[in-house]
Amino acid sequence: MLKQFIQSLAPRSFKLSRAVAGTSSGSNSGADSTYARNCETREQRLSDTLKRTLPGITYLSVQDISGGCGAMFEISVEAKEFVGLSTVKQHRLVNEALKSEIAEMHGIRIHTVPSKSSIK
Repeated sequence: MLKQFIQSLAPRSFKLSRAVAGTSSGSNSGADSTYARNCETREQRLSDTLKRTLPGITYLSVQDISGGCGAMFEISVEAKEFVGLSTVKQHRLVNEALKSEIAEMHGIRIHTVPSKSSIK
């Protein structure tokens, strides 16, 4: 009886592992995969959090640089809030804005510059 139960789970676990690996049934396209949608969602979530926390952003780039697994991101930000602040203080603002997301990452690269339109 246990053997039958385990055999009945085998097809389901195979489908789950295929979905997690990024291949959706009937499609080999990377753009349509569950994996690609999850990566875009994570990058979008990071962007949305930064835009909400730093409303003076004039340029923002968030890229997954981990090879697609979502463990490491490179973030470039140009914002009015950075005018007159040292690079360390600019990075602290970004770190504080993304505190909970950074806890789930392996690493993060941050590039910040003050908004050119605000510099006098």
